[in-house]
Amino acid sequence: MSDKVNVIVVGCGNMGSSHARAYHKLEGFNLIGLVDKNAEIRDRLSEELGGIDQFDDFDTALTVKKPDAVAICTYPGTHAELTIKALENGAHVFCEKPLAPNIKDATAMVEAANKYAKKLVIGYILRVHPSWKKFIEIARSLGKPLVMRMNLNQQSSGKTWHTHMRILDSMSPIVDCGVHYVDVMCQMTRSKPVSVSAIGARLTEQIDEDMYNYGQLQVRFEDGSVGWYEVGWGPMMSEVAFFVKDVIGPKGCVNIMDAEQGEKGSDDIDSHTKTNRLKMHYSARDKNDEFLKSDEIINTEDEPDHQGLCDLEQEFFLKSINEHIDLKDHLEDAVNSLKIVLACDEAVRTGKTVEL
Repeated sequence: MSDKVNVIVVGCGNMGSSHARAYHKLEGFNLIGLVDKNAEIRDRLSEELGGIDQFDDFDTALTVKKPDAVAICTYPGTHAELTIKALENGAHVFCEKPLAPNIKDATAMVEAANKYAKKLVIGYILRVHPSWKKFIEIARSLGKPLVMRMNLNQQSSGKTWHTHMRILDSMSPIVDCGVHYVDVMCQMTRSKPVSVSAIGARLTEQIDEDMYNYGQLQVRFEDGSVGWYEVGWGPMMSEVAFFVKDVIGPKGCVNIMDAEQGEKGSDDIDSHTKTNRLKMHYSARDKNDEFLKSDEIINTEDEPDHQGLCDLEQEFFLKSINEHIDLKDHLEDAVNSLKIVLACDEAVRTGKTVEL
């Protein structure tokens, strides 16, 4: 391998474009190809980045470019096939979340990475987010059990709604988005999830009859902690309280404040990860049950934007390749969070609590 890692990006939509910009910017990568069936999207991104070779077919790109690494940023239903093909051809892989629509495919991807001794990094963007790391750290200090309340609803229209409908062809919002927040809950509790319940609703005739575009999941952990996550996509979704990130424990609570609500709205991609401030409340009281400490505000306004977070993800990918980082725990966590949200999807469809 040369000093730089030659990489191609497959899928040039929102996330693919952001990752391509990261590769173009970072010194350790050499972006050598863009793959997308949509010529207009490829052309626009290639021109922005100074003229990157383009392909409408992944097999051709692999044969012609022989990349050291591949970023899979397509719809989840294609992840397993493309990832395994890249690994078979000697490339490391960065794959957007979720890993796959089912555990069989996810397991096959991990097994292929082990078989061919290549790195497989999953795009869990909150794992590189400085403010979310702090959020998780504070949550761990609140005692047990924890109550974790989270949501991310998106009032989508136009291009974004069309993208959501494409994802809904293969998986629900609970699966696609829920993996992020279930992963966060597992990091906060460091406890084994034991059961899940969930509800869902189909709020539009534009999607298949057996799919739903609104859902809420509930997870119960071995240590007594509980968590819920709510997610909805579509033009009918409410902008009221679309972003809630709140954790409560015996010693107090912490929540993410001012998540760019209001002007930008739930359809703006930066609002999905933006924090600005964390608010810490302490439950300690004196003999009269009056609070001993005032609430603490932790300023996080200097945090990275969405592109900055994608840069951080790719820095980790590069480091995992160059420093031969053991990704066993990373991949186990990705598969386990997928198992949990798939169980939640089962709970929606059966109306029953699923034991894990």
